[in-house]
Amino acid sequence: MTGTVAAPQAISVTYRVILRQLVTTGRVVGLGLIGVAVAVVGWAVGQSIESSASVRLENAVGVISLVAFTIVVPVVSLVFAAASLGDTREDGTLVYLWLRPMRRWTVVVGAWLAAVTVSLPLTVIPTVLTAMLLDVGSDLIVATIIASALGVLAYSALFVLLGLLVKNAIVWGLGYVIIWEGVVAAFGSSAAKVAIRGYTSSILTARTGVQLELGDLSQTVGIVVPALIAVGALVLAAVRLDRLEVA
Repeated sequence: MTGTVAAPQAISVTYRVILRQLVTTGRVVGLGLIGVAVAVVGWAVGQSIESSASVRLENAVGVISLVAFTIVVPVVSLVFAAASLGDTREDGTLVYLWLRPMRRWTVVVGAWLAAVTVSLPLTVIPTVLTAMLLDVGSDLIVATIIASALGVLAYSALFVLLGLLVKNAIVWGLGYVIIWEGVVAAFGSSAAKVAIRGYTSSILTARTGVQLELGDLSQTVGIVVPALIAVGALVLAAVRLDRLEVA
């Protein structure tokens, strides 16, 4: 269209507007405290484990898998990504972006980048600190960095899309995390393929050698598929936004 804002500028405008809305004291403090609690758990477990190196590693990987990739990464990503366009739609801010001559995909990418910007430090820092406090070697630390970052990218894209599809996206997102990834995926290999936790678990397993539930894929698959999920979800979100009536 004539006069369309250039893509980099459109993404930047969206990013700044949505980032200001996402970064609230309540959200940052509340979710930051979850990260602190996770680090404390890691420290306590690291102090209490007194056994062979292999058992220590197995227990440490289990802790990271449970607290980081079952709770912290998906929940933090959900809170910010679902709000990035979902809340702006409800409070009328999205109309401001909608009326500007910007391509819809640039709005989606800007919103996703804003959510990722806030979610990454609130997830990667406490989960990596937890891995360090567990004190079982660098393999777990590296695996945690890779899996946390990829998890945030994939979950954030998925929940940006969810925020455009349904109201009460937080509730639906928790249903996905708790019911689908926590229960259904554990009992079916097909369901596991659409569970992001299966890919983060596979990275942990590949890097540490500790077998986890859903962690039976190669490291390459564990890295590539979340990236593809992120791209696919952002494309669908752009299509959804393009067809959405914003008023």
